[in-house]
Amino acid sequence: MPLTMNREVFITCAVTGSGGTQDRSPHVPRSPKQIADAAIDAAKAGAAVVHCHVRDPETGAPRRDVALYREVTERIRDAKVDVVLNLTAGMGGDMVFGDVENPLPLREKGTDMGGASNRMEHVRQCLPEICTLDCGTMNFNEADYVMTNTPGMLRAMGGMMTKLGVKPEIEAFDTGHLWFAKQLVEEGVLAPDALVQLCMGVPWGAPDDLNTFLAMVNNVPPTWNWSAFSIGRNQMAYVAAAVLAGGNCRVGLEDNLWLDKGVLATNAQLVERAVSVIENLGARVIGPEEVRRKLNLTKRAMLAA
Repeated sequence: MPLTMNREVFITCAVTGSGGTQDRSPHVPRSPKQIADAAIDAAKAGAAVVHCHVRDPETGAPRRDVALYREVTERIRDAKVDVVLNLTAGMGGDMVFGDVENPLPLREKGTDMGGASNRMEHVRQCLPEICTLDCGTMNFNEADYVMTNTPGMLRAMGGMMTKLGVKPEIEAFDTGHLWFAKQLVEEGVLAPDALVQLCMGVPWGAPDDLNTFLAMVNNVPPTWNWSAFSIGRNQMAYVAAAVLAGGNCRVGLEDNLWLDKGVLATNAQLVERAVSVIENLGARVIGPEEVRRKLNLTKRAMLAA
């Protein structure tokens, strides 16, 4: 594959995620105010897109509370700094099985299964410009946890996103997820100008070696826009790899807590480091208005409560 570097790069900042990181760093935001403030700081540092989950304000545990999403959305939209809002729609497909001899019934703790409309309600009300579509089922690092997204569920949720005018960001954790995403475009569930996030190094999806990464990149149709990230210590290396391979990049505390060895990061610091990497490669970091034009996004007001 010839090297086709991207010269106009947008940065996504994934500010908090839903993993059990809330007690591993004081910088992981929990409350809607903290999450919105982290997103606004990331935008000031150079992120054109902020990707947001919500958490229990007291415990930091992942939540799907529409009121929390509404508060985060209001705070970000009311800020003086412009940024493209990307809300997760990946929650609500969590299955935790019993032990290996007795997998059923599912464990109550950690299991959270919602219907398509239920999983999409915060998107319907908040109307972000982008929301995520995890395009497959996958074993995660936890022993008995499965992220569950059936073809029927993905067709239903993808169709809802298209009807709402919210651009799906296809989350591809492995090559088969890209294969199914292309099928959704072929069926007309998703628009042809799709957006995909290549999620590298998440156990047990696609490993973040460069051969696998380039295999993923080569499976992205040329009419699509794409971004990529890796978790942990390789986050910044993948900023460079994504740009050199022709894409955009994602950083943030959802994927990595560290700025340097022994130094816990803030979201803004990770964005600042990414800006430096991109500019030192000779590329330009683009802002939210350019991203809206590039991705055909529409910024709209949230529905009334």
